[in-house]
Amino acid sequence: MVDVDGVIVVHPDPKGWSANLERDLGLKIEDLQAQFFEPSFHDIVHGRAALRDRLAPVLARIAPHLSCDELCAYWFEHDSHLDQGLLEQLAAIRAQGVRLHLATVQEHERAAYLWDAMRLKDRFDAMHYAADLGHAKPADGFYAEIEARTGFAPEDLFFIDDKAANVQAAQARGWKAAVWTGQDRLADLIAGA
Repeated sequence: MVDVDGVIVVHPDPKGWSANLERDLGLKIEDLQAQFFEPSFHDIVHGRAALRDRLAPVLARIAPHLSCDELCAYWFEHDSHLDQGLLEQLAAIRAQGVRLHLATVQEHERAAYLWDAMRLKDRFDAMHYAADLGHAKPADGFYAEIEARTGFAPEDLFFIDDKAANVQAAQARGWKAAVWTGQDRLADLIAGA
């Protein structure tokens, strides 16, 4: 099980995908954060609200020059920098017959973008994401639902994530897990789990 943001997708700018949002689209990330992400994203990422249903009225207020399509295209494209070194390590493991799954906190549209447009479906066997599962990391339900859907026993799973709380929650269920910093070899983390 592999996390996406901060693991598979790592932005070269510490500010992430929105580093140049104001320059490129005339929208301040602070406004988008306060008006959209803070009040709405929890519901969206848990599958209780649709991204565009919540985003469209916000954009009408704070950036009427932007459509949902324009902002989402910019967001998804600028939040798609793949860690090729990690992907090569994962491909070597998959070539040995190990099934690779993504375990990530995403809403439906970006999940589809990651899987289809970024072709992660060619590198992984399945993707488990928060809006589809109805739970987000580090909630126990996130991990329990993955176990139920895959049929894997906890002790058969190895998980990497960039957040210690998510790794600890997986370990509490009996998963082998390690924090991914990008500094270690994946094989070493697996051997040490």
